[in-house]
Amino acid sequence: MNRSGLFVAFALFASAVATAAEPPVVPVGLDAYRMWDRWAHQRIGVRAYMRSTYDRSGLNETADASHFLYQLADDNNVTLDVEGAGVLYFVRTNHWHGSPWRYTIDGIEHLVQESSTADPDHPVANSTFIPAELFPEPLAWTWSTTKGADLNWVPMPFECSLRLAYSRTFYGTGYYIWHQFVPGTPLSQPLVAWDGKTPPDRDVLDLINRAGTDLLENRNWRTRSSTFSLGRADSMNIHHREAPGVIRGLYLSVPREDAVAFGKYRLRITWDDRPTPSVDVPIALFFGAGTLYNRDNREYLVKGFPMVIRYTEDRVELSCFYPMPYFKHAHIEIAGPGLKGQSDELDKPIEVEVTCKWEPYAGPPNHVGYFHATYTDIPEPQFGHDMVMLDTRGIEGSRNWSGQFVGMSWIFSHNAVLTTLEGDPRFFFDDSQTPQCYGTGTEEWGGGGDYWGGRNMTLPFAGHPCGAPSATDAKCDEDKIQSAYRFLLADMMPFGKNAIIRLEHGGENQSVEHYESVVYWYGRPSPSLVKTDELKIGDPDSEKAHAYVSPEASEPVEITSRYEWGPDTLDGKEIYPPHTDRGRFTKGTSEFTLKLRPDNLGVMLRRKLDYSFPNQRAEVYVADASAAETKPDAWRKAGVWYLAGSNTCVFSAPKTETGATLHNVQTSNRRFRDDEFLIPRALTEDRSAIRVRIVFTPVERPLFPGHPMPDLAWSELRYDTYCFVMPE
Repeated sequence: MNRSGLFVAFALFASAVATAAEPPVVPVGLDAYRMWDRWAHQRIGVRAYMRSTYDRSGLNETADASHFLYQLADDNNVTLDVEGAGVLYFVRTNHWHGSPWRYTIDGIEHLVQESSTADPDHPVANSTFIPAELFPEPLAWTWSTTKGADLNWVPMPFECSLRLAYSRTFYGTGYYIWHQFVPGTPLSQPLVAWDGKTPPDRDVLDLINRAGTDLLENRNWRTRSSTFSLGRADSMNIHHREAPGVIRGLYLSVPREDAVAFGKYRLRITWDDRPTPSVDVPIALFFGAGTLYNRDNREYLVKGFPMVIRYTEDRVELSCFYPMPYFKHAHIEIAGPGLKGQSDELDKPIEVEVTCKWEPYAGPPNHVGYFHATYTDIPEPQFGHDMVMLDTRGIEGSRNWSGQFVGMSWIFSHNAVLTTLEGDPRFFFDDSQTPQCYGTGTEEWGGGGDYWGGRNMTLPFAGHPCGAPSATDAKCDEDKIQSAYRFLLADMMPFGKNAIIRLEHGGENQSVEHYESVVYWYGRPSPSLVKTDELKIGDPDSEKAHAYVSPEASEPVEITSRYEWGPDTLDGKEIYPPHTDRGRFTKGTSEFTLKLRPDNLGVMLRRKLDYSFPNQRAEVYVADASAAETKPDAWRKAGVWYLAGSNTCVFSAPKTETGATLHNVQTSNRRFRDDEFLIPRALTEDRSAIRVRIVFTPVERPLFPGHPMPDLAWSELRYDTYCFVMPE
């Protein structure tokens, strides 16, 4: 190597060894697609949330449809209400139900419809969103393609507030994913409110339209290819020692006649000589399908953006485009599924072609996470309890992980049973006891509606690639395997400490189907969110230690209730018993002092509250703890803390498409809730403690017009302080 080459190699090594004190830039808006090569990069200071029309009792009333936060009018039924700045990245509804949809962004209402809105009793074929130019494929799809759902991945930024409401309530089901950011987080572009006029940029549409092709074909990548003959009990190994690097594409190809057998082989990937593989999965499920059986001779089983399963005349080609960074060594292994002698088909060696495309990595190690694909096999789900598809606590010997959840591929039946799809997704991040992400069903999570009508479909970020409409329609046992996938890019879900991904099995956790799943995630074995303090309201010692003052607060009160964890009672058996906690409520001001890490990049304040008080809203002010009492001008406004709705919702499920809106009041037995507020970095950095002032600002709005005004107050049971920091 010449002197110039040595210098370049040393520079790459030095940059990769040095840890960064500043977080990487977060791609936002359409940049979240353009900058897909940064999929592995940390999203420090970003929080993801998913709200939906779920049954507040934890059951499955009207398939988790038509439960609204409140109603402003009969044609204005609110299902999402947020204050602060952020980006709405995804909206899913069942068909056209609920439209016209009312998107109110920074106080300006935009009506969005669908081709079948005008006459919903006579749906229009080849439907589109209206205005069509604002919601084009491949960022938006209607039920005509998805076989049951209207899906919208068009980013819709907001600077101050976001509200989404349905004009009609018949089968008004949906879920919505949005991000919010610690002010001061480096973003790829400023947040500018969606104007309801500007279509998505053409380059992004062209990029996503390349799903199913080789996304890396236009550059000269460093490439390594090998061919192996693998029997059922054999394995092959590929070692990448050119480090630090990023595997940008992993391609496998086998003869078409061997596809089903090869789908049962295992893929294992170990990064940097870590103690266990970060990827250890059945090959078919890793690439997005429960089986490589192609029931109707399609070209694509999976035509996804990160994952592709494509059939040519004589081969099946599998491609993965999730970027995979490493710093010392990447070990890739493909292994047969086990012992010989089970069948001639599986005993026959398979010729496997393997290609890796990679490039050097020149960034700091703590800017990225290792790619993981965590496999879970649940032959018999536990009655009454969610299935845990991922719990990062303890994986590879690390209790804490900083990273992001970026997708799932899962089998929900080996017997062509579709009703198990009623189970809700519930995702918990960073110690929260409330699921920050709560959906309406497994099929909705996979981009479908009405069980996809029993049909198969594949889109860049969601799909139902395999499975016969019913067991009687199945051509063989492989054809009974039902699976779905959901890939997250712009709508990925970051976490700074841990992630727990749970799926309900059946509408009330009573399905007995055999589930398997692969959860895709990035993680660095070091936290980027560190708990630094805890204030227990109603505890005299804790209140004194934090100099808690709230002149108008109630005396401490005991509350016995539950969080939203699923059905609390099934078949007369209590699944989730209530617990008791203490706290206060106030109609005035609360102040307290919290400890921080001075090297913080901003703070997340989490509050445990009594959700029986609706629409809790407060202005939050922050001062340096050492100056709050002596300098009146030390206080700075941090923002508005607002939690829409309560454990009482309004339920409207008319029997016809255009039936009159109903006003059924429902109150659940789940009063406990954890909620988050993000404090700007400028108000916390270099401080070891801050003084926080919460000023209650009531929202005087009834559940629906004419309904009595409820009692309003700010509820506080506990405040937990978390500092965003750079992972080690």
